[in-house]
Amino acid sequence: MWKPNQTGTPSVSPTPEPPRPSPPPPAVLEPTPRPSAPGPTAVTGEQATIGKGLYIKGEITGSESLYVDGKIEGSVNLPGNRVTIGRNGQVSASINAREIVVLGKVRGNIVATDRVDIRAEGALTGDVAAARISIEDGAFFKGGIDIRKPDAKSGAPATSTAEPLKAAQG
Repeated sequence: MWKPNQTGTPSVSPTPEPPRPSPPPPAVLEPTPRPSAPGPTAVTGEQATIGKGLYIKGEITGSESLYVDGKIEGSVNLPGNRVTIGRNGQVSASINAREIVVLGKVRGNIVATDRVDIRAEGALTGDVAAARISIEDGAFFKGGIDIRKPDAKSGAPATSTAEPLKAAQG
């Protein structure tokens, strides 16, 4: 509005402009949460996914973690990272990683520098070499276990308490 001032000339009072809404932030697609073991996902913080509809035959190598919900035949070599076999995952391959979580089916030998988790719905047929292993009730496992010290090299198995346990069983 305008009001005449004392000099007789109209003066206009500025009306503040209503604040414009800021544009919405760009949409960020969040990955679907995957059941996995606690702890860091990977050294790089990234994770690749092989979906249900994918079938890969050959060698997989890289520097990020991997979630497998499809089928793999061959070998998986991701040292320093986590490999998770999802509920729909079917893997016929040798696996070498820092941490391996099995929720689906794996047929092949696996080597983990840190740990192997076989969850209740998981199945593993093959030998395991790891510093730690966890097998939940209801999981299927057929193979041998080699417990290694975390700093042990792949050629030298660490001492374990498996022998006295065997003797006690019969």
